[in-house]
Amino acid sequence: MTRLPRATGRQVTQALAKAGFEIVRQRGSHVFLKHADGRSTVVPVHAQEAIGPGLISKILRDTELKREVFLGLFD
Repeated sequence: MTRLPRATGRQVTQALAKAGFEIVRQRGSHVFLKHADGRSTVVPVHAQEAIGPGLISKILRDTELKREVFLGLFD
């Protein structure tokens, strides 16, 4: 199993945008993203702070993306 990348909230948001997710709204530092088919998730965007592996796993479950697909979005 490959390790999840250490990424900031901005990098995760940009990767999800490549997968077809759109920013619906933002409340404070939390960005709400939604896909046309109904999948949605929330990504915290805090300055240069990296998102931990547990939260990235939760985002992957919410978006129903496989690890390999998610990692490919960072290339």
